[in-house]
Parts: sequence; C-alpha cells; structure tokens
Amino acid sequence: MGVNKAAYEKLMGEMQNSGATLIAVSKTKPSEDIMELYDLGHRDFGENYVQELVKKQAELPQDIRWHFIGHLQSNKIKMIAPYVHLIHGVDSIKLLEAIDKEGRKLNKEINCLLQVHVAKEETKFGLDLVEARQAATMYFLEKKYPNVGLCGIMGMASFSEDEALLKQEFGALKTLYDEIKTLYAADAAAFNTLSMGMSGDYPIALASGSNMIRVGSLLFGARG
Repeated sequence: MGVNKAAYEKLMGEMQNSGATLIAVSKTKPSEDIMELYDLGHRDFGENYVQELVKKQAELPQDIRWHFIGHLQSNKIKMIAPYVHLIHGVDSIKLLEAIDKEGRKLNKEINCLLQVHVAKEETKFGLDLVEARQAATMYFLEKKYPNVGLCGIMGMASFSEDEALLKQEFGALKTLYDEIKTLYAADAAAFNTLSMGMSGDYPIALASGSNMIRVGSLLFGARG
C-alpha cells in the first residue's frame, strides 16, 4: 500500500517542534516502501527480526541508520553487530554482556538502550527498575562493558486507552532516565535517549519527555 506521506509530513512537523527523532518501523514491509520514505529524506528505520534486517540492509542504501527494536537473542547479535545503529531492546544483563563480547570481537562500540518493563502486560520484555539501576551501576561506575555504548532507555506502555495509566508508565520511565542521568551519567553526553511512544500513544509519550518514538502503522498501514 506504500507510505502515507501526509502522515509522515505531520509526524516530521511534530518531531521538529519537540526535538525528537522518528524511527519508522518497517518490519514486514517491502524495501520499496522503505525507499519511498528514504527518498523523502528519512534515514532512521526500525526492524524487529534479525533475518529480515540482514536482508534489507544488504539491498538498501548503506547510509540508512538501522534500529533493532525487537527481542534480540544472544546468538544472533553477530548478524547485526557490524552495522546496527542502535539496539533498543537490551532486556537483560546477560544480553548486555553478550553484546559487549561481540563488540570486543569487532573492536567497536555497539550502541544500546536498556529496555525497561513498566507496562501491565506480562508479555513485554524488559528489566525492572532495580535491574536497570544495577545495569547502570555496572556500566557507569564499575566500567564494565567497554564495547557497549549505553545511550539511554526504552520502554513500552500498556496497550490501553487509559491516558492516566499511560502518563503514569511514561512518567516512571522519565523518572528513571533522569535518575540514571543525574546519579550515574552526568558526564556521559552519549546517554541522551529516552525512547518511548508508538503509533497509538506517541503524543502522550512526547508530552512525558520522550525524545525518540517508534511509529509503523501510521506510516505504512497495518502489518500484512
């Protein structure tokens, strides 16, 4: 069905006003759709599946910034490590360790966000608040994982139309982000990303302090 250009232009206007970054979630969408947005000047695209990302990265322009936003298995890190721009879903200390190990092999720093679980659904992955603070302590204070670039945190709110609940969950993520920034990362300029908000709830996320949103269905239509 192609790209909804009117929705894209509206979103980009909102991004300019808020200073946020738009990740176009292109999972299950053909390369032609990605090229439509690319030709409009867009460069940040999000994928959920490793094999699909590997295929698209090989056939699409090399200046695309690929964001891996799905649940990443340790044994598949090596498939995307050479070129991934940002891994959004670091949902365990074990995965953080595995990414660092892969970065060491490539002699590079792999940029990541800690995925923090605040939603009511049990199906969503992520660190709890205690684990997120533990990861920040290990990274910033104990200087573990030198081949990881810790750039911020990511989280998803409950799938709900209850605005008060969404504000509460996004607020918890913003509080955690501010806490880590103040206590652990005051001198870390690279720790600057709070990724929260999707097609259904991004206006509330932006109002709650998000500076990166992940939008798919508004741009590309519902997944086929």
